[in-house]
Amino acid sequence: MGRKYVDCREYPSDIGCTVALSADSEDELLEAAVQHAVAVHQHQDTPELRTQLKTMFKDGAPPA
Repeated sequence: MGRKYVDCREYPSDIGCTVALSADSEDELLEAAVQHAVAVHQHQDTPELRTQLKTMFKDGAPPA
């Protein structure tokens, strides 16, 4: 499996978040993305959030 990433810049938010996260495994990326979503965006850690975040994962590394 190659590197995966999720990039908040691709999703509008009230705070204009510019964080991008990447990892070599989907499990590691999911845990980091959940922590970010809860701490910064005040989401609740639910199965639905985890499912939604997984759909946002992309292959490779975030653009500069």
